[in-house]
Amino acid sequence: MFKVHVTYIIGLFVACEVIANITAGRITQFGPFSVPAAIYIFALTFTIIDLINEVLGKQGARRVVLAGVLANCLLAVYSLLVLALPAPAWFKYTDEYHTVLALTPRIVAASLLASLISGLADVELFARLRARFNAGWRVVASNALGALVDSILFILLAFAGVAGFPLKMLLLLMLGQYIIKMLVTVVSVPLIYIVHATVSVETETAQAPVR
Repeated sequence: MFKVHVTYIIGLFVACEVIANITAGRITQFGPFSVPAAIYIFALTFTIIDLINEVLGKQGARRVVLAGVLANCLLAVYSLLVLALPAPAWFKYTDEYHTVLALTPRIVAASLLASLISGLADVELFARLRARFNAGWRVVASNALGALVDSILFILLAFAGVAGFPLKMLLLLMLGQYIIKMLVTVVSVPLIYIVHATVSVETETAQAPVR
């Protein structure tokens, strides 16, 4: 059986969180829906945190969610610092770089609150369903709640009041985000079973997960 230490899975979760916030300002077209580019990788975080929940238990998963929040705080603060630093006269892309990063602090702030609340909701529901349903159904149910909370909070906090984002567009962004997140969830359910069957997730100790 292939073995992976839980540290790598935690690192993947945090990386997905940070990458999502860097790319969230780019709107893409997915069929009839307009959605932030971050959605394609961020949707994976709900399944990854469920896998971490399986290994480390509810308290461990909560700590990983908070680690993702702290990583994004660092991203927001450093982005503001980069924008404040002077650039040499020969550097021609200051305005373009400012355009890319200027929205990042607001996006990160929105993501921090949305990710924290939706992530904790996902972790809590997944843990509550542990004794009642198998891993696949736990992933679908907990992701459905987490994705709904995140889609509503993130879009409102990140784009409400921004030029070019009327109310109708915000509602369409919420709907598109939620549908794509659930599509990723459905696709990821078989992956959960593959991981359980082929990958042994190692921890530093053999203690039972904390619930």
